[in-house]
Amino acid sequence: MGAFKAYDFRGTFGKDFDLDTVYKFGYFLPSLLKTDKVLVGRDMRVSSPQMFEALANGITDAGADVYDMGLTTTPMVYYFTAQHHFDASVMITASHNPKEHNGLKVSRTNALPVGYDTGLGEIERRILTKEPVTPAASKGKIVPYDVKAEYLEFQHKFHHDLSNLSMVMDCCNGMASILVKEIYGEQPTYLFDTLDGTFPNHEANPLEPENIVALQQKVRETKADIGVIFDGDADRVMFVDENGDFIAPDLMIAVMGHYFIEEKGYQGKVIQDIRTSKSVAEYIEKMGREMEIWRVGRAYAALKLREIDGAFGGEFAGHYYFRDFFYSDSAMIASQVILHVFSEMKKKGISVSQLIKQVKQYANSGEINFTIQEKQAAMEAVKAHFCALEKPTKMMDFDGYRIEFQDWWFNIRPSNTEPYLRLLMEARTEALLQEKLDAMKAVLKDFQA
Repeated sequence: MGAFKAYDFRGTFGKDFDLDTVYKFGYFLPSLLKTDKVLVGRDMRVSSPQMFEALANGITDAGADVYDMGLTTTPMVYYFTAQHHFDASVMITASHNPKEHNGLKVSRTNALPVGYDTGLGEIERRILTKEPVTPAASKGKIVPYDVKAEYLEFQHKFHHDLSNLSMVMDCCNGMASILVKEIYGEQPTYLFDTLDGTFPNHEANPLEPENIVALQQKVRETKADIGVIFDGDADRVMFVDENGDFIAPDLMIAVMGHYFIEEKGYQGKVIQDIRTSKSVAEYIEKMGREMEIWRVGRAYAALKLREIDGAFGGEFAGHYYFRDFFYSDSAMIASQVILHVFSEMKKKGISVSQLIKQVKQYANSGEINFTIQEKQAAMEAVKAHFCALEKPTKMMDFDGYRIEFQDWWFNIRPSNTEPYLRLLMEARTEALLQEKLDAMKAVLKDFQA
């Protein structure tokens, strides 16, 4: 089934999956996670009410109760899963995907992620093998569960006086809209802060350049210090500087070090994914903390941060994880911490772009996709080619290959869902980066369709 992915269940509604599949998903979930109650939230997408009805019918036909959070952000579901001791939760969302898409993000006890290898694959198997669906003699009930006030109280623990900062915030017509004004008040200039699942202004994916144009323009127009943009379900946040230039999300891991390490004195490692800039580890290590590099995706990052009891961390794609948030990701915590750091820097006469310049020490290629069927063979060829020319200083092989050399490094990894090899490369200079990119493309040319 096309909607069952490595990290979640997601696809085009009515094409990759239908309501019957959602119903069966709900029916099999309580037995899979051994629970008689499931916490459920949803985003503002047009298909989300239908999805909720089908999912809730499945859960209650299995004899379990649905605790209905209504319209909510994904991190809110994580928080209450852990804080209120649910053994199962579902967020109905397709996050940053286009409006025609929808999906299900599943968590278990302590808000630990449920991916394909930890449960979603079993649900898919039960559906595909047409395992019997027999409604329970005693149907479960739907319980309204409005806990927004408690969540806002928790979020305010991370809030600081930001009165010296001029800010623009783009909510992408997504779920951040239900929280931002109660956290930040009327101080920021807000863009697209009403819920609209058709995304009339732009899609809710800040990684696509066309989706940040309005934010960039407004920052420049208002001469703001910083621009902030959330994705559709408010589990990711990204930034542009005072010039309207986009800031690579992974660099913000380093920025948060000023708060968690220097200001708060948090102990423990910091986590990053295998694509994250080498600049981040070097910056964090200067603060006296060790960096843990791990696989891409919440299904892996949240588990790893818990395993090592890390302080915080993040990913190349704008997810940030916190010990103080059950080792889960939260865009609201990240935005408050990062804005606080920039506020303190401004008091010292340091602008956003100046701080980022201090962090960023490498020229970066961004993520490049190569259409390749024989992905493993191509990766082995790349590894053999470059390791024959230069001795690596470090090599990792748990998510493709990350191979580091004295003045440059690359990560090449297979897509979980598409015939792509994804490449990211950094070098000390733009000239060296271009040289290595050209060499990489020459090696991969033989494997491309």
